Amino acid sequence: MFSTYRPQDVTILLKDISGLVKPLGTAEREKLIQSGRHYSEMLPVEYEPSEKYLQAYFDALKRYAKITAAAVASVAEKIFADKGRNVVLVSLARGGTSIGILIKHYLEQKFSCAAVHYTISIIRGVGIDKNAMKFILARHKPEEIKFVDGWTGKGAIQNELNKAMKDFPNVNAGLAVLSDPAGVAEKCGTHEDFLIASSCLNSTVSGLLSRTFLRSDIIGAEDFHGAAFYKELADKDLTYQFIDAIEQNFDDWPEIKISNVKFNSGLVEVKKIAADFKIADINLIKPSIGEATRVLLRRLPWKILVYSLHDEEHLGHLYQLAKEKGAPLEVYPLKNYKACGLIRSLADN
Repeated sequence: MFSTYRPQDVTILLKDISGLVKPLGTAEREKLIQSGRHYSEMLPVEYEPSEKYLQAYFDALKRYAKITAAAVASVAEKIFADKGRNVVLVSLARGGTSIGILIKHYLEQKFSCAAVHYTISIIRGVGIDKNAMKFILARHKPEEIKFVDGWTGKGAIQNELNKAMKDFPNVNAGLAVLSDPAGVAEKCGTHEDFLIASSCLNSTVSGLLSRTFLRSDIIGAEDFHGAAFYKELADKDLTYQFIDAIEQNFDDWPEIKISNVKFNSGLVEVKKIAADFKIADINLIKPSIGEATRVLLRRLPWKILVYSLHDEEHLGHLYQLAKEKGAPLEVYPLKNYKACGLIRSLADN
């Protein structure tokens, strides 16, 4: 276990590539991505959050712990109703891993259901880790598998799952998430675009693991996709602080809002944003609070669209991070989402 996740919580089907890949700075990495290099072939330098931003994270965690717990409960109960006691949770690393643990813990506490939990890699434009899928299917029935992630942006990962499961036709490609503003997940806690606090940080809320990595000089044909373990950040690890903060609300969560969202309506909104801002590549558009946060943490932001400049409760951490990164905020009539990150096109420079 090359992470700070407890082995009883998750089996990590990733190859340890710690020390084998030199992380690249944001500007260098963005230039390579936009020139055609795949993002999975590089690792970013981990963002060191400022004290002000960490304060915003803890404030967001406090504000959103109850609705996050409610979303965990809602989606976990839907999974149990569908899969029963033999469910095998397969979370998508790394954003889905802590969410998978929360769902597993809820199933254990509420239904005495000892769900099996794996975390594996899926990469946009490349697909799922087939070796990891074969490992799981050698041990479990395909109908027991339920894929788990944190939230949907514009639905790219659901599309990857749909394509990937053509090679595993007996496995249901449907995704279970806490927040589904895109309207693409099979199961969700809510369609509301709310802040899942783990999206505010990188490895320090994800077991000190990097995002997943795939490059042929390091990942062999029989290997799982890779990830690095940032053990040097051990004193800053907040993984179980996040998980525990949500779990404390498993017995005291509010009624969750289930709004009606048209299927794939998130992509329709993204295409409108692309037209309004003359963006040719929709991969430069990252809708949802979680994705906008990640644009500010990992990419070169052009601007951040928000539905309001006066919603500290929901968007305070974004205001803070945008200020630190020098990214302008712009009010835009968002419908499915509360925020959307636009990545700077280097071709325009």
